[in-house]
Amino acid sequence: MVISIKIKKLVGGLLMIWMVGLFGACANIIPPDGGARDSLPPRLIAAVPKDSATNILPKLITLNFDEYINLQNVNENLIVSPTIKSNPLVDYKLRTVTVKIKDSLDPNTTYSLNFGNAIRDVNESNVLKNFTYVFSTGKTIDSFSYKGKVLLAESGKADSTLIVILHKNLADTAISKERPRYYTRISGKGDFIFKTLSPGSYRAFVLPNDFTKKYDDSIKLFAFKSGVLTVSANTSVDTLYAYQEFKLKEKPVKPAVVLDKTGKIDNRLKYQTNLESGQQDILSTLQLAFNRRIQLADSAKIVLYDTNYNKISGYSIQLDTAKTKVVIQYPWKELNYFRLVIPKNALSDTGGISLNKSDTLRFNTKKESEYGSIKIRFTNIQLAKHPVLQFFVSDKLVESIPLTSFEVNRKLFIPGSYELRILYDTNQNGVWDTGSFWKQKKQPEIVQLIQQALNVKGNWDNEVTINL
Repeated sequence: MVISIKIKKLVGGLLMIWMVGLFGACANIIPPDGGARDSLPPRLIAAVPKDSATNILPKLITLNFDEYINLQNVNENLIVSPTIKSNPLVDYKLRTVTVKIKDSLDPNTTYSLNFGNAIRDVNESNVLKNFTYVFSTGKTIDSFSYKGKVLLAESGKADSTLIVILHKNLADTAISKERPRYYTRISGKGDFIFKTLSPGSYRAFVLPNDFTKKYDDSIKLFAFKSGVLTVSANTSVDTLYAYQEFKLKEKPVKPAVVLDKTGKIDNRLKYQTNLESGQQDILSTLQLAFNRRIQLADSAKIVLYDTNYNKISGYSIQLDTAKTKVVIQYPWKELNYFRLVIPKNALSDTGGISLNKSDTLRFNTKKESEYGSIKIRFTNIQLAKHPVLQFFVSDKLVESIPLTSFEVNRKLFIPGSYELRILYDTNQNGVWDTGSFWKQKKQPEIVQLIQQALNVKGNWDNEVTINL
């Protein structure tokens, strides 16, 4: 019986060797891969003093993680709340981060160290987002919070470069003279949150995350909460609207020096039109844009004709406010053909230089079928707030329509993709108005961004319903 078993084992072994040889001769040997990519961020496994410790005045904090870590831009990322005069000295080695606190700490105060996106693992750079270490110099950890959203008043968009600031000093001048008591970042969606706040009264502001963190220049983006913020078990949830009270005026761009074929400066007066391949948009004006400021000697000399040179009536010609464009206003109809005659002495630049010669523009208007119709229905819109529907292309306002009903209809609209916004026009002047903190304590007018873009197709009835 024993011999029989050994023979069976021998035969089985020889068979296995034969099969390995057979398949091994014709198969590719694939080495094992490295396994799934590590997608997990580092994890804190120990802290000295321990996280959320009370009754401590630490000078050195040691944080140990479960894998090798790296610190990136820690000085820009680290937020110590409440703020202290000197930033802590932060260093790292292998799996350990050390924090040396140089300043004395306030008694009976909860401190938090938020590292933002500074901590990440070495191999895959997985970020430990907003890792926060907390301790208290008193007996308890404060657990009150304040959250909300920050939006740009003029566009309704978020700006993650801004920060929200809290001051314990309730005087208006605190925001321009003092270091903030607390501050926190804003997410890409505009959300913010403060945690571990002590209860009490604060003033809330929004500013760029610059070195000063003070409202010392009225061209800075800025927002303020009207009245005092009370941090308690029922702290309000707020939306703050940032604005620039004054904007930097763009310096006029000096015209580039152009040389003619001989290498001499070309002082000729030139213009370009807004015609598209010789076609006039029937919804807009015809514009002649000159290479420098001009003066219109006699607008009557510029004449609009049909193709038989019969003079057309009902049009107007004027200069724009910058005095660089001649604007021709006319109720254009589809598929009409025109001639615009511009005598050389009809206009000149401020130095008296006129066109080199008289010119005649030949153009025709577009077909109505090149446009689309639009029907936009609104639900939940508050007409009592005087809403104005704004159409933007690449952040440029191209159309504004005051809303007096829940529906907008246009038979002809230029095809394209439009960003839509609602301006709540408080003073009904048709434009967005900024806020004022120092003089009037006036909040800016609010613009609501509509997340749904409007895509207008030519020769198409474009209908959309927008629920605000």
